[in-house]
Amino acid sequence: MTWFDSISALDLFWKGLIVGILASAPMGPVGVLCIQRTLNKGRWYGFVTGVGAAASDIVYALITGLGMRFVVDFVDNDRNMFYLQLGGSVLLFLFGLYTFRTDPTQSLRPASKRRGTLLHNAITGFVVTFSNPLIIFLFIALFARFAFVVPNHLLLQAVGYVGLVGGAIAWWFALTYVIDQVRSRFDTSGLRIVNRLIGSVVMLVSAVGMVATLTGLSLR
Repeated sequence: MTWFDSISALDLFWKGLIVGILASAPMGPVGVLCIQRTLNKGRWYGFVTGVGAAASDIVYALITGLGMRFVVDFVDNDRNMFYLQLGGSVLLFLFGLYTFRTDPTQSLRPASKRRGTLLHNAITGFVVTFSNPLIIFLFIALFARFAFVVPNHLLLQAVGYVGLVGGAIAWWFALTYVIDQVRSRFDTSGLRIVNRLIGSVVMLVSAVGMVATLTGLSLR
């Protein structure tokens, strides 16, 4: 019996929520676009842009999960899991550091004067995110860190992906709400602050994960 056999649907759902939030939070092009649309068009235009991004995320998450399944099939003991989670934590830390050091204002584009439909805004959010396949590496780090891939447990894995989508949508809902509330005081410096806070949180999560792995404390 491996640890895969003892994991519960609730565990995987909560992991999915965390993965969905951490994958969506960094201020890449779609995050900046979401904030721009919230400020220029209104909150719901920004939110549906995020929903489109979440739809793209689940596609890449499924691709990543399918690919990692063949790797995780060989992780049938604690020693192999130790190296997998430690490697995921290191990759996640490097991504957090990259996020912290990146200037999100470079992704700013001239604001469109046309609002367009909510559907159009959602589709463009999907396209912007889908055009960046490098997000797969972020999912690899997150899936490894949180031991998210559970081979031969289709129903459990489906629950995890539901949590992932829920986490992503919850992030975009919260972000657009906050930006909408502070719209009169939000500028490019605010964008940099948000990005650095996100980078710091990602590094903190990865650091906690590394310490837990090295000390034998299970975060699975």
